[in-house]
Amino acid sequence: MRDVLDEVYPWYLSDETFALATVVNTFHSAPREPGAAMAVSAAGTVVGSVSGGCVEAAVFEEAQEARTSGRPVLRTYGVSDDEAFEVGLTCGGTLEIFIEPVSRRTFPELPDVMASLTASQPVAIATTVAGPQADPGAVGRRLVVWPDHCAGTLGSAALDTAVTVDARGLLDQGTTALLRYGLAGQRRGDDLAVFVGSFVSPPRMLVFGAIDFAAAVADLGAFLGYRVTVCDARPVFATAARFPRAHDVIVRWPHDYLAEEAAAGRIDDRTVVTVLTHDPKFDVPLLATALQLPKLAYVGALGSRRTHRDRLARLRETGLDEQQLSRLSSPAGLDLGARTPHETAVSIAAEIIAARWDGTGRRLTFTNGPIHGAATRERPIARLGAS
Repeated sequence: MRDVLDEVYPWYLSDETFALATVVNTFHSAPREPGAAMAVSAAGTVVGSVSGGCVEAAVFEEAQEARTSGRPVLRTYGVSDDEAFEVGLTCGGTLEIFIEPVSRRTFPELPDVMASLTASQPVAIATTVAGPQADPGAVGRRLVVWPDHCAGTLGSAALDTAVTVDARGLLDQGTTALLRYGLAGQRRGDDLAVFVGSFVSPPRMLVFGAIDFAAAVADLGAFLGYRVTVCDARPVFATAARFPRAHDVIVRWPHDYLAEEAAAGRIDDRTVVTVLTHDPKFDVPLLATALQLPKLAYVGALGSRRTHRDRLARLRETGLDEQQLSRLSSPAGLDLGARTPHETAVSIAAEIIAARWDGTGRRLTFTNGPIHGAATRERPIARLGAS
């Protein structure tokens, strides 16, 4: 949802009612993750996507109906019969999409949400997407949850309390989920379906070594939704002009910078570290620092096999044990046959993605099962929100 809010917020401020369609659940090989969103304005302008094109036309019609009627609706799209082909998913998956009218009246908390997003503060939006027929007004109710306070209501204090606890747990993990509750907030109930979209600050990519390969890695990291920092001790190379896609360019000794960021609490288990320096005086103390940090999603170092063997020997001399060394991906990247800096960046990015979702790195044509399989180690990239 985060990727459409900046574009639709002017509609909201102009007192327009628009429709918002959000993927709240997926089955099998669905093309978009929960939280993907598409908005439709009163003039028919479309922003965002819920399926990469498979069902957008059908969702557009439902969105127009929801906007004019004022009634939210939960719809399921998938290939289940011959007629479904017209609006189904060519990938064979199934999507549940919640479509709702949004305005100042239906979502008075949105300005506070936008303020939090602008300030990179975590916030979760919990919306009832399905409820009992006896209480049709339950669908569309919303509770906005911050780490220290809430706004709105889902209909009862007990339900609000239960959802608040669960939403804060999801915020801590940076994850999005469809949760089910009883009418009184029991977690074992199935009367209500509540979609919780978490908005957290983007994961960080720390690129060490201000070389041409670093520029390519920074470009791709920014494209993937990371907040990219390039760090090098040499001011002549570490310049914003050489790394226009990086969010920060830091002139510091790499290991000092990483240690300070960790001490300040700005490193978490979504952070990826890429070491491209090729110089032992930079990369050995840096890797020794990185591999001792308890929270890092990925540590990769560029270099030849010979460089890798020499680097391991030097790291052992610093006191690192084999378990710590096993966290190092070196030479970094998947075997794509990469030659150029950008091809190498793709190789490294592919390894980061595979590590995040437990991918095999094999060609899909030689694999079986769902293409978008369920991850056993989910760390969503949260583009100021995984939603």
